[in-house]
Amino acid sequence: MAFSTCLASSLRSTLAALHWAAPRQCRGLSTPQASEPSLNLGGIFPPLATPFSPTQEVDYAQLEENLRRYASIPFRGLVALGSNGEYPYLASRERVEVVSCVRRALPRDRLLLAGSGCESTQATIELTVSMAEAGADVALVVTPCYYRGAMTTAALVHHYTEVGDASPIPVVLYSVPANTGLDLPMEAVITLAQHPNIIGIKDSGGDITRMGLMVHKTRQEDFQVLAGSASFLLASYAVGASGGVCALANVLGDPLCQLDHLCRKGQWQEARDLQHRLIEPNMAVTRRFGIPGLKKAMEWFGYYGGPCRAPLVPLSPAQVEELRSTFTANGWL
Repeated sequence: MAFSTCLASSLRSTLAALHWAAPRQCRGLSTPQASEPSLNLGGIFPPLATPFSPTQEVDYAQLEENLRRYASIPFRGLVALGSNGEYPYLASRERVEVVSCVRRALPRDRLLLAGSGCESTQATIELTVSMAEAGADVALVVTPCYYRGAMTTAALVHHYTEVGDASPIPVVLYSVPANTGLDLPMEAVITLAQHPNIIGIKDSGGDITRMGLMVHKTRQEDFQVLAGSASFLLASYAVGASGGVCALANVLGDPLCQLDHLCRKGQWQEARDLQHRLIEPNMAVTRRFGIPGLKKAMEWFGYYGGPCRAPLVPLSPAQVEELRSTFTANGWL
């Protein structure tokens, strides 16, 4: 596999010398930061799936039950209203209620990141303030994209600067080009990393070169890079990412936390073996089958998945069988 060959040939000798004993030391191959981060984002964050009832109403009781089970897994925190939370399909009232529900169930030593990105700067600021009032520790702000042709570096820097200035809680940028069709430009990231209230980015693009360059170019700032997928988590750590926001953590939270632990301890062979077993299941619940696949897989591991909100549709029987085979082939079922 290309991933394995590349890692073995170019990184093995260097990685063997690394020692990552604590989350905030996870700067990988980059030059160390000038100082410790003001808010440590090191570790694994599941972007929570939003449970719906058979009538497609938010099922807060099932959400609380999932949160009760997640409490036994050593996550750094949780993400509410990320892409896997079907946040575009929730009303503003529901979004705030979901965050309030998660905050009530979440221990205070675990961080709550809440999606507050909207298409307009004004709406983003208003929702960010509401998320802070509901108990969020950090606002996760996706790039506005409807008028993507007009979303220049200057426009995006202005947007995020306004949000950062107005937000009562720290802001993490969120670049997810698979959904938005827009990569947050590197120049914008480097500029925004200098803002005192913008503390990081969740990058879901999967370009490891880009992620490593982000870490390198922002190394003197109070700024951390989070991998946006379990498929490239180990590689992201190798170039200096602090943690990961991974859809698969809704299903395989303990193994992802174990991968995080192995990387921090420099146990690279074990980490690589585990990473390989996570790639296909992760691709199945993200790129291939999306949120319906993620929710179906959750049910096999004792969580409530339930239906998605229309227009998302459930998997066909053939798709369910293919999804199950993927987890089975990698030793998870």
